[in-house]
Amino acid sequence: MIRKREIHLILDGYARDGITIATMGSHTALQILKGARDEGFKSLVICKRGTEEVYQQFGVADELLIIENYEQFMEKKFLEKLIERNVILIPHGSFVEYLSPKRIENELLVPMLGNRMVLEWESDREKEREWMEHADLRLPKEFKDPEDIDRLVMVKFPGAKGGKGYFLAGNPEEFERKLKKSGLRDKDRFTIQEFVIGTRFYPHYFYSPLKNRLELLSMDIRYESNVDGLSRLPHVSQDGTPEPSFVVTGNIPVVARESLLNPILKMGQSVVKASQELFSPGLIGPFCIETICTEDLEFVVFEISARIVAGTNLYINGSPYSQLLYQEPMSTGRRISREIKDARREDSLDSVIY
Repeated sequence: MIRKREIHLILDGYARDGITIATMGSHTALQILKGARDEGFKSLVICKRGTEEVYQQFGVADELLIIENYEQFMEKKFLEKLIERNVILIPHGSFVEYLSPKRIENELLVPMLGNRMVLEWESDREKEREWMEHADLRLPKEFKDPEDIDRLVMVKFPGAKGGKGYFLAGNPEEFERKLKKSGLRDKDRFTIQEFVIGTRFYPHYFYSPLKNRLELLSMDIRYESNVDGLSRLPHVSQDGTPEPSFVVTGNIPVVARESLLNPILKMGQSVVKASQELFSPGLIGPFCIETICTEDLEFVVFEISARIVAGTNLYINGSPYSQLLYQEPMSTGRRISREIKDARREDSLDSVIY
């Protein structure tokens, strides 16, 4: 495991006026890079060959590095090249999925925004549930044994795969049939979770240790294929339609009714407090709580994404919530760079970089 002291020794050697904000070319890279530029930082994007055109087209990065495969990202010479550029890395969903939480925690010897331990708590379903229970959130029922399934459930697999492979089942027989069809039994652990009916809300938060403040920056609903496409079919045509799948293909903006903002803020505060108690210093920077709001206006929480989420891409020019907090357009990507900028000014980079 890379120790905090090792990272801070590297950070101490950085030229404070030469810091470069860098990320992997995928997921939320465009807004991260634009946010860095808006806050006056140099920016760098690391792309697997074949994906660079997007970043060339939009021109939001000062420098583009192309790698042949993601293994190259972890090579010693490549990491040294990043350190020479005074790089601070910004993790996102693809970054975590391709490099893996354990490798990020144990091998990635480059300063990075946030607490690395949080990635393991996010990616391990059992740890994540412990975290949510510690935060006293209302959770869907989980079934440890498929034989106990007595209602509609969703079967999930670990990692930031954007819902790929998830399926619904209503009884043990349907579970076994669909699991066998998926071919994932030997490759992945799974979670069997009650399917809760309600409205999906994905609030995007930012916790600043510098200000000891939780901010609600925006909110979205995910658009999923092919379940959202199937919902457009007339009921009479449902027979013989494909099995619903839940691969995230896009995001839809949403604003919650104002009376719901208090419980939404309280959920965020509880998650931050629980993280500080379970894996100090806890959450730093952006995160998202994935929820369902029932017809009784109660929130059921089914996941925590402990870094910037793709739904924030809707708000590169700010959201209704960020406009209440800031006088300029404030995306989550820009808010990340603002925190690093404030930490640099206060000589407190070691409180947000690990």
